[in-house]
Amino acid sequence: MLSKKLKQLRKENKLTQGELAARFGVTQQAIAKWEAGRALPETETISRIAEFFGVTTDYLLDMTDTFAAIGTVSSVRIIGTVKAGYDALALEEDLGSALAEVKDAEGYRYLVVKGDSMDPYIREGDLALVRLQSTLKNGDLGVVIYGDGEATLKKYYYSDGAVTLVPFNDAYETITLRGHELERLMIFGKVVETKTKW
Repeated sequence: MLSKKLKQLRKENKLTQGELAARFGVTQQAIAKWEAGRALPETETISRIAEFFGVTTDYLLDMTDTFAAIGTVSSVRIIGTVKAGYDALALEEDLGSALAEVKDAEGYRYLVVKGDSMDPYIREGDLALVRLQSTLKNGDLGVVIYGDGEATLKKYYYSDGAVTLVPFNDAYETITLRGHELERLMIFGKVVETKTKW
């Protein structure tokens, strides 16, 4: 995995996490997360790291034949913007890509979070990895599109013929959709992971 290779290469080159962070314009905390396997760098950054250490990206990602066959790391498209509120449009913009530990990249999308209604757990600028699906279970963190095409990232609940969308931030109110409002409700997918872009 990248975490082990990165740590190994850094130590072999007698670099501290802080020194490596300075070379790539990120924080020491970002390097620590990468080495701990709690986050993945952007695809472009992985290429830069590989070039810096004089190795291939396949080596950095530990892409042995067995690993490649499993296909657990894929490049997932970043599209549009999801408003962590109630007033953004779901836009199919191509904003590049980022790595994710998924087998079927086409079944997932990364979406950029804006707003603070999901603070403190999901912050503005985070990437939300969304598995594309048309249903959600109660308590799932989902991305739904409703009304005139507004998209929102919220906890999802369905009861007594109504859908309730719940933010993490207590400063924001929940929103309830019922009756004819549900006819314009579309479930975009389930959030399976979020990560901070450094």
